[in-house]
Amino acid sequence: MPQKIAVMVGSLRQGSMNLKLAKALIKLAGDKVEATFVDISQLPLFNEELEGNVPAAVTTMRESIKAADGLLIVTPEYNRSVTGVLKNAIDWASRPYGQSAFAGKPAAIAGAAPGTIGTACAQQHLISILKHLDVRIMGAPELYLQFKPDMIDADGNVANDDTRKFLQGYAEKMVGWVGKQAGK
Repeated sequence: MPQKIAVMVGSLRQGSMNLKLAKALIKLAGDKVEATFVDISQLPLFNEELEGNVPAAVTTMRESIKAADGLLIVTPEYNRSVTGVLKNAIDWASRPYGQSAFAGKPAAIAGAAPGTIGTACAQQHLISILKHLDVRIMGAPELYLQFKPDMIDADGNVANDDTRKFLQGYAEKMVGWVGKQAGK
């Protein structure tokens, strides 16, 4: 039975390199995963006053996360941290206090950027946030991808054999991590 993976991409751009990376990882995992790409584009800015009448987009996102065996979070790096839209989605999914959709979920995190350190700083911030929310984060391998033009196409096809092999290994570890943590 495939692992149910909720995929959160911290970029709203349709041509996002991180969306391409997420699609490549899911494609490389093959029939071992059933992925749901979580839409964070329609979420309002978090406002505690809205918790009494939660917007439909928030409810849909939370339910997608709760229904998953695990998470794949792929983030760009903005100003050495996670994007505002990703942090906003995490804030909504973790609320109200004591009802976090993330609690106990296994997760793999990855990211791509044009720079040589990829998204190392953003991922360190993300790890700090997710640990506080009781997310079980896969420790290795780490995936800080320096993205180059035409590396991965819009359908998740990887052009370079060495990159494909590395991403394949990461995808396999992610599936194993989620399965082990979810008891499957």
